[in-house]
Amino acid sequence: MQHLAIIPDGNRRWARQNKLQSLFGHRRGMDAVLSAVDVCLKNGIKYLSIYTFSLENFRRSEEERSYLFELLSDGLIQELSKLVEQGINIKFLGDTSLFPEKVLQAINQVELATKDLGNLYLSLLFCYGAQQEIAYAARTLAQKVAQGILSIEQINEETVGRELWTAGIPNPDLIIRTGGVVRLSNFLLFQAAYSEFKFVDSFWPDMTIEKIQACIDEFKGIKRNFGW
Repeated sequence: MQHLAIIPDGNRRWARQNKLQSLFGHRRGMDAVLSAVDVCLKNGIKYLSIYTFSLENFRRSEEERSYLFELLSDGLIQELSKLVEQGINIKFLGDTSLFPEKVLQAINQVELATKDLGNLYLSLLFCYGAQQEIAYAARTLAQKVAQGILSIEQINEETVGRELWTAGIPNPDLIIRTGGVVRLSNFLLFQAAYSEFKFVDSFWPDMTIEKIQACIDEFKGIKRNFGW
């Protein structure tokens, strides 16, 4: 396996189940992200993508959005030295025009500090939506055709892929979604054409190294078919 992608669902439901504010679920979810990193390193998986903040998340309350932004930026800065020591290359992928000013400094600091590392390429899909990503690629290709840089006949799966926010990253082999929900929720729609899926009932904060490893072990037993 080259690429593991994760939809980490269930932070708020985990908090309600444990009679806590939803903010505590998000905080606990950060520990699960670090567990996923450890599992990828252990298994020699080079790419890990995590659905960190969707465009739909903007519908949440200002208080919760602000907390999520601060948790992401503060948590990464706190863990930065460990991530550098582990050789983790971190990129934020999404609609950069929507990246909040309050976290841009942290994002830039983390990306700069890890840009030359290569044990694991960690993509945090932030302010991300797959439909919006495809629309962005279509607009970019249309501009290139209008400018005479590209002909219509040259537009194919490869040229579309090169204009996606995930350009240069192999398509995910396995997509794990936690929280007992069976859908993609606007996540890597183009890239997931031949991905395997694992839907897990556990909420994301309950995903331990052992549970993530079990998903990978199950994937190893699958005979993949890239056709019908």
